[in-house]
Amino acid sequence: MSEADATRRPTVYDVAQEAHVSIASVSFAFRRPDKLSDATRERVLAAARRLGYAPSAAARGLAHGRTGTLGLHAFDLLLERADPLAQAQPLTGLSTPRLGAGGVIPWNETDDDVLSDPRAFPLYVDEVQRGFELECWALGRPVMLSSGADTDVSVADTAGRVDGLAIFPSPQTAPALARYAPTIPIVLFSAAPDDDQHHRVRVDNAAGVRALADHLSTAHGIRDVAFVGRPEASDTAERLDGLRAAADDLGMRLRPEIVDATVRGEDELVAQLRALIAGGRLPQALVCATDQHAFAVLDALAAEGVRVPEDVVVTGFDGTLAARLSSPTLTTVRQPMEAMGRAAARILAGVAGPADRPFDVVFEPRLVVRRSCGC
Repeated sequence: MSEADATRRPTVYDVAQEAHVSIASVSFAFRRPDKLSDATRERVLAAARRLGYAPSAAARGLAHGRTGTLGLHAFDLLLERADPLAQAQPLTGLSTPRLGAGGVIPWNETDDDVLSDPRAFPLYVDEVQRGFELECWALGRPVMLSSGADTDVSVADTAGRVDGLAIFPSPQTAPALARYAPTIPIVLFSAAPDDDQHHRVRVDNAAGVRALADHLSTAHGIRDVAFVGRPEASDTAERLDGLRAAADDLGMRLRPEIVDATVRGEDELVAQLRALIAGGRLPQALVCATDQHAFAVLDALAAEGVRVPEDVVVTGFDGTLAARLSSPTLTTVRQPMEAMGRAAARILAGVAGPADRPFDVVFEPRLVVRRSCGC
């Protein structure tokens, strides 16, 4: 065998020649073994082992118009800003690995600092993705994970390679989603109902913040609250609306000024909190749109010497693993994120039931009480 032949990937034709059979027999050996005698099938498999041949799922997909692969697309996995107390600046990416002595990649302290900061990653995405991957594994379906800026191109590139796509949507992804909806099933996470053909997997945000407000009111007598989080996504807007309704029913005062915060860029979080502290105008409780917002608030308050929960209560929403490890541990509303990921995979795989109309799967969230509210 020439050097070029030794390095190229073996094909079905190579196996057929090695085993002295037709290419149809090679295909049958892997996909329809009942079509061959035991002796012929074993001869084909032995030839495949000698050559290091593996059947190409991609090639089969091209022949049938399907790949069997399910996709999950998330926004950039490194957020623009991890530390709310630092000046806003983009994370420029990790340094290029260079091999050291013995082929070992040396440790880079700068890279480690970025990777060890949990706020550099979208924590909610992590847990949904785990559920999606686990269910795909259970169903025997390959998974394609992708991420990128919320652009038409990044979503379209993934959609063109998979049989179904789950995505964390944004207004920027809408044009691409509209084009691909007729050709592949699409599941949107945490998106409000709309007049389209996409499936949805979400939680009852209003019920979640209602349970939280009930607890703050009845267990702690809190009457003065402020919302933290820019309502740039539909789930954040639903949580704010739910808090408004609950506050009205419970006789709580929800301050009209939202504390401007986002996990993806510049905001006024630190400046607004400092102004409230300096003026002695902190509310009794800061109700954050997500756990990730709450971690930023905890850091900002600690830097100013404000104690949680003694001076102000802080709560989150999502119930990420990091909420158990924060200081103080975070009172939050838990979404069943792994179950949400699993549900999306089952819908895309076609095993969730007849899809004569789009699925709208709504999970019930659960209040998780910890130290940051004073319990």
